[in-house]
Amino acid sequence: MLAVQMMNDLPDVAGTLFTNQYKAVKIEGKRVKPNALEGTGSCFDSTEALQAHHHPHAAAGLHQEEPFWSKATCSYTMKSERQEPDHFLKRGQGESIKAHGGSPTRRSPHPPKAGAYAARSNPPNTAFRRFYERGDLPIAVEHRGMKNVISWKVDVSKLDYHHYLPIFFDGVRETQQPYKFLAVKGVEDMLKAGGSKILPVIPQLIIPIKTALNTRDTEVMCITLQLLQKLVCSADLVGEALVPYYRQILPIFNLYKNNNKNLGDCIDYGQRQYTCLGELISDTLAMFEQKGGEDAFINIKYMVPTYESCVNYA
Repeated sequence: MLAVQMMNDLPDVAGTLFTNQYKAVKIEGKRVKPNALEGTGSCFDSTEALQAHHHPHAAAGLHQEEPFWSKATCSYTMKSERQEPDHFLKRGQGESIKAHGGSPTRRSPHPPKAGAYAARSNPPNTAFRRFYERGDLPIAVEHRGMKNVISWKVDVSKLDYHHYLPIFFDGVRETQQPYKFLAVKGVEDMLKAGGSKILPVIPQLIIPIKTALNTRDTEVMCITLQLLQKLVCSADLVGEALVPYYRQILPIFNLYKNNNKNLGDCIDYGQRQYTCLGELISDTLAMFEQKGGEDAFINIKYMVPTYESCVNYA
């Protein structure tokens, strides 16, 4: 009962999806992400077929020229194009170049950007989308006045959690509607009604959670972190069952732990929207330590060296 009470105190993640999107577009004036994504190849999918294989950890948009190591000069140099005779300076052209702004500066070689914080490719090839398009999931969107909910065709507590819960967790990294809302709301409903069925499924949830975090998309990561908090509070011993898998989950935590909003003496009035990645990671790590038992802190400290304990053992 205590675990369910703590999970009910956490915010409704799916209920704020449309609110945050409306605020970002109508109030802040941000552009809506294009929906013309490459498809899954399913016969029920209306988008284009996905032909090329997308590596889950490949950085998106990092196709810049890289310098190469020269054994002659023992330094990095940039590749230069072959110059034609017309490109060289001829007799009598020096004064005209100086009159029009001087000679062109030579580009100095520099190491390429590592791209550690760049968003990775996130193709729409999730298992949730494939199962939903062919009608294998007993769900539908129920539109209400305040917020949308899921209309379940069967009792949630009677579902096969070994089959459905990993599928819904795999859809957390979706960026298109209605897949995004259905996956997030489905995870919340199943965690709320799962009870003792959740603990045996923990090993099957690690790969979908790791894949969602490795997209390095801020919006997807914030949703995944909030669902991790609800997962830890959903049932007893779930926090302790996650300890052996910290090495798969926590590297991204260590990378974005200090990604906070540096506002100086200003006030962030949008704290209730949980969009600050650094604060979400700190709260999630604190909850991992509280629910993970006596071995949680040493394992968190191993993967996140700057983490400090939040538990008073005095």
